[in-house]
Amino acid sequence: MAWDTEATKAKILDAAVTEFAAHGPDGTTVDRISRRAGVNKERIYNYYGGKQKLFARVLWVELERVAADLPVDVDDLGKFAGRTYDYHRNHPQLSRLLRWEGLAVDMLFADGVPDEEGRTAHYRAKVEALAAGQRAGKVTDAVDADHLMFLVLSLAGWWATVPQVARMMTGADETDRDEDARRRASVVEAVRRMVLPTGRN
Repeated sequence: MAWDTEATKAKILDAAVTEFAAHGPDGTTVDRISRRAGVNKERIYNYYGGKQKLFARVLWVELERVAADLPVDVDDLGKFAGRTYDYHRNHPQLSRLLRWEGLAVDMLFADGVPDEEGRTAHYRAKVEALAAGQRAGKVTDAVDADHLMFLVLSLAGWWATVPQVARMMTGADETDRDEDARRRASVVEAVRRMVLPTGRN
C-alpha cells in the first residue's frame, strides 16, 4: 500500500502545533513531535527540514487558517472582533505560538521572524481592508488604519493570551459560560465604539 504523504504531513503539523504551543520552539524536540504524530522523526526532517523550519511552517498554516476563517468586515468591525474573540477562544494555540515566537525569535532565528515577508502581506491585507473602510467613511480615521487594526486584534485576542490575568480581574475563567458571553459582548461593544466615525452615535 502506498504511503499517504499528505496524511503524514498533517499528523506532523497537528503534533507540532500542540508541542510548540505547550513548550515553545526551544523547549520542543523533534523526538517529542515524532512520538505524538506516530511517525519516524526522519520524516519530519525529510518533509520540513528540521525544527526551526517546522515551527515557521506551523505558524504559517495557523495564520492561513485564521485568515480564511476571519475576513475583515468593515461594515461591522464589532462583529469581526467577536468572531476573532471566538477564534482565539477555540484555538488558543495561535496566541501561544505567537508569544513563543516573540520570546524566542532573536535566539532561534538568525534571519529574524520566519517568513516575515509573506506574513506581513497577510496583515497588510487586513490593514488595507480597514483603510478602505476609512476612505468610505465607515470607520473612524482618527487613528491610522495599521494602529486601529492592531488595537482591534488586541482587544479580541488578549483574553486568550493571558487567561490568568482575565481570571484574576473578573473572578471567573473562560469555562464560565456567562463570563465568556460577557467578555465577548464587551469586545464587540468596545470595538464598535472605538471605530465609530466622528459625528455618529
